[in-house]
Amino acid sequence: MRIHIKNARVVDPATGRDAAGELFIAEGRIAESFAKAERVIDARGKVVAPGLVDLSVRLREPGQEHKATLESEMEAAVAGGVTSLACPPDTDPPLDEPGLVDMLRRRAKALSRARLYPIGALTAKLQGSALAEMAQLAEAGCVAFSQANAPITDTQVLWRALQYAATFGFAVWIRPEDPWLAKEGVAHDDEMATRLGLPGIPAFAETTALATLIELARHTGARVHACRLSTAGAVELVRRAKAEGVAISCDVAIHHVHLSDNDLGYFDSLCRLEPPLRSARDRDALARGLADGAVDCVCSDHTPVDEDGKHVPFAQAEPGATGLELLLPLTLKWGAAQKLPLATILARITSDPARILGLESGRIAPGAPADLVVFDPAAPFAVSAATLKSQGKNTPFLGRELSGRVACTIVAGNVVYEA
Repeated sequence: MRIHIKNARVVDPATGRDAAGELFIAEGRIAESFAKAERVIDARGKVVAPGLVDLSVRLREPGQEHKATLESEMEAAVAGGVTSLACPPDTDPPLDEPGLVDMLRRRAKALSRARLYPIGALTAKLQGSALAEMAQLAEAGCVAFSQANAPITDTQVLWRALQYAATFGFAVWIRPEDPWLAKEGVAHDDEMATRLGLPGIPAFAETTALATLIELARHTGARVHACRLSTAGAVELVRRAKAEGVAISCDVAIHHVHLSDNDLGYFDSLCRLEPPLRSARDRDALARGLADGAVDCVCSDHTPVDEDGKHVPFAQAEPGATGLELLLPLTLKWGAAQKLPLATILARITSDPARILGLESGRIAPGAPADLVVFDPAAPFAVSAATLKSQGKNTPFLGRELSGRVACTIVAGNVVYEA
């Protein structure tokens, strides 16, 4: 379909472009121009930007359909302006078999919503012992390899995995956390956890594991991505590693740049996350690191949980929060607090994560994929269970009012969502 978007504020984070203009779409890609469009979209008063690229979205298929389905979460993705998403391998069974990966990709393609990029299991069954068949998983469509939140307790296994990945040029994504230091912990180890009587996870559980990951990356030459950083110390470790030439990138979950352990209140299970919400100092360091580029990008870490998983005591609650539909407004809120230009703000959820995934998308240029979001940055909306399309309604932001409403989402030149 030939689409003409007119009267828009066009923002391309990849080049820093932010100006009034128009866009033409033909054959699924951005075109120079054409005489007659099959559809005209008037974007007056709205921003047109590359579609969002989300590095961590749990779709709950296969195996956990009682929490969410591929259909519900893909609808949530495009409603939130997300056009490309990476899904972690911690499904049931895990994504350690090429057949499972192929099935998931085919199901997602048939829905014709957002583009799906599976992250394969780094070890068989995510058990942290034998390496998964990474070469076969890559052929099936996996773009990187990870343990999700499952630990590797044997450092030699991680060493061998990075050696193997370096040989083939595969990226390894690790959420750094020492499993012994974090054992049985459910909250940040400080005054709040003590007052609530909750077992804590110290900040150095993250930095200890991250320091090990950096050393292994340095000596193997592997390309690593540190997922969901949550501490000020971790940001500084990555900053120094980058300066020393280590091939490392990192991200932070959007919840962690807005919330701290003070938001646990009286055991609010909606704030039960992995990694846990840290101190206000850590939160502010993450926000600053994201602003200055030490942290490469932000993701939703979308983890839909059913009501039974949250309506229990805090320590027993299932960790995770839904975030697909809140990624854009919460990122806009962070950027406004940091007083950043809109192009810089949007880069953290478009061109920067696209670079980490090695995608063509995340930019607006002739020939680039026509994956776009049209949104009103000033339009307010109340976050409620009724307004969220995700099957998971578990978010700490329920009841809050945010700004930044998606009007239209386009994937491969097709309008897949309209408000």
